[in-house]
Amino acid sequence: MGAKNRIMELLSQKGITRYRFWQDTGLSRATAYRLCDDPTYIPTGEVIEKICRAYDWQPGDFIIYEPEE
Repeated sequence: MGAKNRIMELLSQKGITRYRFWQDTGLSRATAYRLCDDPTYIPTGEVIEKICRAYDWQPGDFIIYEPEE
């Protein structure tokens, strides 16, 4: 699979909706929802920074690498 984001998994664990994620991060709606809906979407540096600021996460908390089998 390669690199993927775990945004929706983390938000679900914390009871945060996609809408709240969008509002908390200040991202465009399209970007916020795409991050939630598409785990293969890897955000740009600017987007990563907004997510880290909003939730006090490190990039490694929500971006992982899964080798292809």
